[in-house]
Amino acid sequence: MKPRLLLTCAALLACAATAIAEEVVVYSARAEQLIKPLFDAYTKETGVQVKFITGGEGPLMERLKAEGQNSPADILLTVDAGNLWQAGQQELLRPITSKTLQENVPAHLRDPGNAWFGLSVRARTLVYNNSKLKSSDLSTYEDLADPKWKGRLCLRTSKKVYNQSLVAMMITEHGEPKTEEIVKGWVNNLATAPFPDDTKAMEAVANRQCDVTVVNTYYFGRLMEKNPKLPLSIFWPNQNLSGKDAGVHVNVSGAGLTRHAKNPDGAQKLIEWLSSERAQNLYADSNMEYPVNPRVKPDPLVAAWGPFKPNQINVKDAGSLQAQAVKLMDRAGYK
Repeated sequence: MKPRLLLTCAALLACAATAIAEEVVVYSARAEQLIKPLFDAYTKETGVQVKFITGGEGPLMERLKAEGQNSPADILLTVDAGNLWQAGQQELLRPITSKTLQENVPAHLRDPGNAWFGLSVRARTLVYNNSKLKSSDLSTYEDLADPKWKGRLCLRTSKKVYNQSLVAMMITEHGEPKTEEIVKGWVNNLATAPFPDDTKAMEAVANRQCDVTVVNTYYFGRLMEKNPKLPLSIFWPNQNLSGKDAGVHVNVSGAGLTRHAKNPDGAQKLIEWLSSERAQNLYADSNMEYPVNPRVKPDPLVAAWGPFKPNQINVKDAGSLQAQAVKLMDRAGYK
């Protein structure tokens, strides 16, 4: 073979290798319409192609386990720190050493061992019927266990990870016996059986079936965008600035580098970009969430809900105490 031909072949092979290296594969539990615009923007900015597969967090983690070293996935992207913690415990993720992520993601919104990082913040707060209640009638999550709320509370089912994480974080704050007492109080005050989702619970509040419920804020945003005349308002609980109350329960959507990532460097760069000021509004605004990066302001629609003091307990407890939370809710009769 002639030297020039050898050089040409070598150059082609190098180009092919570069092309392969410049693809990042993401397993995402977030819906396609929420993430595709982000990945398109990243590709436009960097030239790196992002291939993604969407599905439920459970099936995606099972897929990662089954594929093992043969998995094409470089990143696991999912919602709720409980799910991210589970992925870490199942050794599906590997730690990331990144000054950028350390600076962009507050400590309580990332894994202490750097296995995963929050990329957007979701607040789980109170929504009430403003034609029946005043904001001064409300105070804390714990107060909803008071007998004065008998027959006035609606909740989403305990089967959803969002409520499991809320109760897990309450165990961190109050201990298990006190938290169980609170959850039993919630159950005693229910106006009806728990609903399958946050939207149904809010609709029950709007229809006067109950007075107040507990939901993720983006569900409120979606519902009010669809029907702005509903008599619903947000209330930020646990805002005693003396330090007695921990603040509004927050959780994250986030990402981690998979254990058998074929392109770990490219994957880390994508996660870092998602935490950057350039990308944060794109990421958070797509689902009416809050940016995880403290230097980025929320979308005006989200900001209009008003400021709040968030809970500063590390969200990893939403995962590490999840099994205890599930058992506690079962004992309390919370279905």
